[in-house]
Amino acid sequence: MSLRLRLLVAFAYVALLILVALEVPLALNLSRRIDAEVKDDAASQAFVVAAGASGRMRDGQELRKLARNAGAQLGARVIVVGKTGLLKADSAGTASGTSYRSRPEIKIALDGRRAQGERHSATLGQDLLYTAVPVTNQGRVVGAVRVTQDVSAVAIGGFALLIGLAIAWFLASSLSRPLRDLAQTAHRVEEGDLEARAAVSGPKESREVALAFNDMTERLERVLAAQREFVANASHQLRTPLTGLRLRLEAARAGATPDIDADLAAAETELERLSRLLTGMLTLAREGGEAGPGRPVSLPDAARRAQERWQPRAETRDQQLVLAGNGDAVAEASDEDIAIVLDNLIENALHYSPDASTVMVDWGQADGAAWIAVLDEGPGLATGEETALFERFARGSAGRDEAGGTGLGLAIVQTLANRWRGRASIENRAEGGMRAELRLPRG
Repeated sequence: MSLRLRLLVAFAYVALLILVALEVPLALNLSRRIDAEVKDDAASQAFVVAAGASGRMRDGQELRKLARNAGAQLGARVIVVGKTGLLKADSAGTASGTSYRSRPEIKIALDGRRAQGERHSATLGQDLLYTAVPVTNQGRVVGAVRVTQDVSAVAIGGFALLIGLAIAWFLASSLSRPLRDLAQTAHRVEEGDLEARAAVSGPKESREVALAFNDMTERLERVLAAQREFVANASHQLRTPLTGLRLRLEAARAGATPDIDADLAAAETELERLSRLLTGMLTLAREGGEAGPGRPVSLPDAARRAQERWQPRAETRDQQLVLAGNGDAVAEASDEDIAIVLDNLIENALHYSPDASTVMVDWGQADGAAWIAVLDEGPGLATGEETALFERFARGSAGRDEAGGTGLGLAIVQTLANRWRGRASIENRAEGGMRAELRLPRG
């Protein structure tokens, strides 16, 4: 339940308590007014009309005038009937001649007694107070007068409740607005907009939270800026000596004896591994940074370039690296990041697949997304490794006992997928082996 809704419920509850406290005495006062004033006034007016009608029961015009005046003064409906119950006059203008003999209060009045009470009128949809008294002349009952008026509860309670809820809605909105704005700002920061700041407004507590959030965001921005600066410096400072070391090893191999050449070749292999580890760590260090503007990248073209890079490696173990995709697939990303993803996926596939096996690169697009996948014939995944292997330095059950891996390949793939609003996934194939897929928005 949102804060605004909770506040609204709380205000409604308080308003209801206030209304109950007001309505109870209001209802009691209304009851006393009905018992003391309304009934007495109605009865008095009915007897006055009955007295005026006595001796005029045959003068329809006078009876109608009498009924209209009494109805206007009392704010009620007044009717006069003859001794047989036929209507003689009606303040509401109903034509004479209608029989009211069947009405209980009329029957009581024609019997010479007063009748008073409340009943609901289905015709009018109201609760009515009725008063009926006999009209007498020289001791004989010659007719009856009935007075009816609306006594339904006033609509103050419902109107007050609506006003109270409207005020509560306004207050709840004003109190929750700073928190909603803060949440929206937090989402902007989460998406990489580190210059976003929360508006300092609302109650004291909301302003304190906004100030603390802005201070935290400023510190985070400084920390990430320092991290990016460190990454850039480390990239420059570390790559330079590695490049120099590689050149020296290559020069040393040119004039080395066979025994020394083997050692130098092993040293170059370790140097390449160290370079890949450095590249991977620098890629992960840039996680969360802005990706920059993307461009349409042809996944088939990226797959063909990756095949050219890794075909020599595959041939050393009699493995086949084949392209299995058909048609075109274009993703919104960068050529460099797609190349890094394919290098990591293909390297894993070749490493864990047996000799003389086949590694396939497939691609396609559907439902607004483009995908590229690498399929191998290796040992596959153990239960639960589908997500665990995307953690940094995680090693799967197939490579846990082997030396040489860094456990960063799939973490790098996941980082680059997130950078371009995509996702990476791995799963076992029904025919054996594993399928690793990168899915990105279509370019």
